[in-house]
Amino acid sequence: MKITSPTQFQSDTGPFDLIGDIHGCGSEAEALLEALGYQLLYTGPEGARSYDVTHPEGRKPVFLGDLVDRGPRSPDVLRLVMSMVRAGRAYAVMGNHDDKFRRWLDGQAVKITHGIEESIAQFAQEDAAFRLEVRDFLYQLPSHLILDEGLLVVAHAGLAEKFHGHFSGQERAFALFGDVAKHRDQHGLPIRLNWAADYSGKPTVVHGHVAEHTVREENDVYCLDTGCCFGGHLTAMRWPERDIVQTPALAAYFHSPRWA
Repeated sequence: MKITSPTQFQSDTGPFDLIGDIHGCGSEAEALLEALGYQLLYTGPEGARSYDVTHPEGRKPVFLGDLVDRGPRSPDVLRLVMSMVRAGRAYAVMGNHDDKFRRWLDGQAVKITHGIEESIAQFAQEDAAFRLEVRDFLYQLPSHLILDEGLLVVAHAGLAEKFHGHFSGQERAFALFGDVAKHRDQHGLPIRLNWAADYSGKPTVVHGHVAEHTVREENDVYCLDTGCCFGGHLTAMRWPERDIVQTPALAAYFHSPRWA
């Protein structure tokens, strides 16, 4: 379903489970959902699973983007998330890695860096129909969503208050990449600016994108990327309870000079 406005599901009051960057860590995603109380039924081996996921209390996951790259099971992660979103049992927003992989699936030129090579290798084993299905799914992911009567904003890299509720080019760039400086660090990576330090909006903003060893909260802005693909944890925050639930990574699948 094409989402035409970030307020399209604003009346949905949840409860939700907000899930940080999975990055192809399929086993950890399954374990986290089970820790959150979801019932997972799946058939097929790892790499080719079909899923039926429900929660006995009707909770919904909200996936904060970067489903793919770096980890060993991006196809399974996509099958899991796609099945839940299509059944109306979950929401998902676009991450910058998802957007890049979508462009690759569409035949556009992209730099084969930062872990997309893992997704490309895994999708070489998939048929053309599934690749097309994934491309179309990623195309329709929104850059941000407003939920729970306006109390909650979710975007992959967060979102300054001035962008809440409207899709635009500037809003999309912020939602996917955050607030970044014009120059890069010594590793050639973008320098991220701490926009949350100045946030004073009414909605709680929950995002991923910036890998930290612990959940970071500042001015009612939460970052849930705790570096699962680097050997950290996969993290969820229950909403509205704000309880944190984590599962440890089974391995360090990818190296980043920023993760020490």
